[in-house]
Amino acid sequence: MNNTNLKYQFARLNMAEKLIAVNVLVFLVVRLLTFLLQLQPWSLESWFELPKGFLDFIAQPWSIVTYSFLHGDFWHIFFNMLLLYYAARIFFNYFGSRRFVNVYFLGVISGGALFLLAYNLFPAFYNSQSPLIGASAGVMAVLIYVCTYIPQQEVRLFFFNIKLWYIGAFLVLLDLVMIPLDNPGGRIAHIGGALLGYFYARKSHEGKDLGAGFSKLLDQLGGLFEKKKAPMKTVYRKQRKSPAGPIDYDRETRQRKIDGILDKISKSGYDSLSKSEKDFLFKAGNDKD
Repeated sequence: MNNTNLKYQFARLNMAEKLIAVNVLVFLVVRLLTFLLQLQPWSLESWFELPKGFLDFIAQPWSIVTYSFLHGDFWHIFFNMLLLYYAARIFFNYFGSRRFVNVYFLGVISGGALFLLAYNLFPAFYNSQSPLIGASAGVMAVLIYVCTYIPQQEVRLFFFNIKLWYIGAFLVLLDLVMIPLDNPGGRIAHIGGALLGYFYARKSHEGKDLGAGFSKLLDQLGGLFEKKKAPMKTVYRKQRKSPAGPIDYDRETRQRKIDGILDKISKSGYDSLSKSEKDFLFKAGNDKD
């Protein structure tokens, strides 16, 4: 499978599936490098995990986000990504990728912030040196968002239907009960993500977007990495045609060609395309109107 094909396949994924793919890739790369270079398990992760101390956090502020891409073991990432997949399927029935990104990453940040606050405020955690890793806070934010926004919606759970708010309430209560017993830092982060999801959904019911400012920040950050285009000049001239037809495709013609290629993919698969068709589709996917 060539690079163009991989980019095309990745571009077809929704935002949740892209996050799952990135999380799995990071999980595999960290473990592979740790094995090949014979490093201690924590040596690579220490640069990206969220430390409990405020001074340590100030030294690596990016960790308030990057910690969510690290996982302790196979079952840790498996259950996080499985829950994210199913919660996102419900989420995308009502909202798009932009809202999903807001809820997920604000949940990650909220979970990390509550972890830092709790571990520096409560005496029970003073002697703990455990950093925070895992996507659970972001996953909980997405799940509690849908549980709050459509609480009476029923989903199939094993052999019976259950309302979403029952699932959300059970998971939050479970985390609260388990804080003194198992993985207190992770449980606290879950609560932080859940609180973000709850209040975000409540504001959504009021017609407000709690993550509007966060979206603007992401747009500004994204703009730093975009290639600057030369100023456009408006030139009026008569359209010339060659024997083969118009020199360039207009918008309608280009869209018809894209639709034809996509129809061919749906019938015969991506590999049935010619190289020129693959190149045209890839270029069209990267063009911005």
